[in-house]
Amino acid sequence: MAERWTNGHSSSILCLNVSKDGLVASGAEGGELTIWSEEGSRIEQTWLQKADDVTCAVFSPIFPRRLYASHGETVSVLDIRCLKEPVECFHVNEEEINYLSVNETDSLLAVADDSGAIKIIDLESKKLSRCLSRHSNICTSAVFRPQRPQCLVSCGLDMKVMLWNLQKTRPLWIKSLQEEEAEDQSAGQLFNPPLVHSLSVSSCGNIFGCGAEDGKIRIFRVIGTKFEQEMAFKGHSLGVSQVCFLPEAEAYWLATGGNDGKVLLWNVTNDLDKQKSPAKAIHRHKIRMPNSAKKVDKMNAKFTNEGVPISPKLTFEHGEKVNWISYAQIKGSRRILIADQTSNISVYPVVEP
Repeated sequence: MAERWTNGHSSSILCLNVSKDGLVASGAEGGELTIWSEEGSRIEQTWLQKADDVTCAVFSPIFPRRLYASHGETVSVLDIRCLKEPVECFHVNEEEINYLSVNETDSLLAVADDSGAIKIIDLESKKLSRCLSRHSNICTSAVFRPQRPQCLVSCGLDMKVMLWNLQKTRPLWIKSLQEEEAEDQSAGQLFNPPLVHSLSVSSCGNIFGCGAEDGKIRIFRVIGTKFEQEMAFKGHSLGVSQVCFLPEAEAYWLATGGNDGKVLLWNVTNDLDKQKSPAKAIHRHKIRMPNSAKKVDKMNAKFTNEGVPISPKLTFEHGEKVNWISYAQIKGSRRILIADQTSNISVYPVVEP
């Protein structure tokens, strides 16, 4: 059973983020923004201007008390010790913002919106630095790659995934999932378009995963100025709304959430090793599974590109459409945090204490 964090919101929670100090920020409909302790106690709460939905919140990796939050077309910079008034506001987007990502040096902020644009804000000069405009539909995610503060990957409802270096205004590489899936479709088969809802980059910076409307999870590897698909497997019976690599794990552990109300945890390390090996071998770290987790029947095994079966290591029957997945270490134990259609945060164990 999941632990529930309650009394922090009055409406559906849309986003989550965890600071390096273990504090949790949650944004909800109607402009609600709440800060939680790692034990799940509400510390601070505020309502952002115009009561626009808080679509994304992200802590600074350098200054753990600094929080960036998007609501409507605005990004507010807040000091969580005093949430009442933003320290700074950025108005560089013309349409609703979907995603925020700050690079590791806290010098650049990527802001993805409904127009498909990714605006890059220079946090030192506090000015718009670049506008990346290659997505032809809503840009759902734009994420800086760890250890590469000038590089990011993005995805959108145009069914495209893009690799960027901010020294250039054009993407280094573009992958169309629509073209790939069209080749795989047999005549007369119902086509469920791979609209890409979520993207997550592993801590090494070279492996990233995407979740799409067709229920598939795709794993890519960046090689130089391009990326290649390493594996793809059917993860959910409905659209994959969220994917999240676990940053603390020494292997490639990926949590996914779907519109089918399931939360799944995958270990794709071995399958990636069977593909093109990275320069450095991955040290495998075994994660012990809690007894409460449900193991998937072999009949439901999913398949990679090479036909090798892959099944989730953990399956949680969450029961609600997943809006956001985040990860935290709470009292030394790994936890997955889930935001859904309710006003509560659900916390699932990943490792036994």
